[in-house]
Amino acid sequence: MATDLPVLLAAVSLLSGLHMGYIARRVGWSRMKHKIMPPVVTGHPEFERTFRAQQNCVEFYPIFLMTLWIAGLFCNEELAAIGGIVYIVAREMYFVGYSTSTKKRLPGFSLQLVALIILAVMAASGILHAILDKYLDINLLSRFW
Repeated sequence: MATDLPVLLAAVSLLSGLHMGYIARRVGWSRMKHKIMPPVVTGHPEFERTFRAQQNCVEFYPIFLMTLWIAGLFCNEELAAIGGIVYIVAREMYFVGYSTSTKKRLPGFSLQLVALIILAVMAASGILHAILDKYLDINLLSRFW
């Protein structure tokens, strides 16, 4: 097996996918607890918060995966993987907080937003560096190190 494969990005992606599955299962448990049959998405406030928290996680998931992989491939795999773990932990905080009370979602949301911003900055800087190096023969890193 090649040692240059992005194994950390793959591991974080797999972990995040399993986490998304677990969040979806918790919506199912809430449906059963409050006797809310699909496709209904309204009912008990606890179910509605749980469902909305899961939907918010789904909405952000493609953004997370894109920034994770681009940051890892174009900037630094280890730092991107750490950012990915922080994002997953923040998403769990968000989900648990939102399921309990809408006001308790904010710490997790803020932390996941910071993780996404850091990943996005890493991704953008990595792409910029690659474009400058490939098309203009400007290697910024070699100028400073």
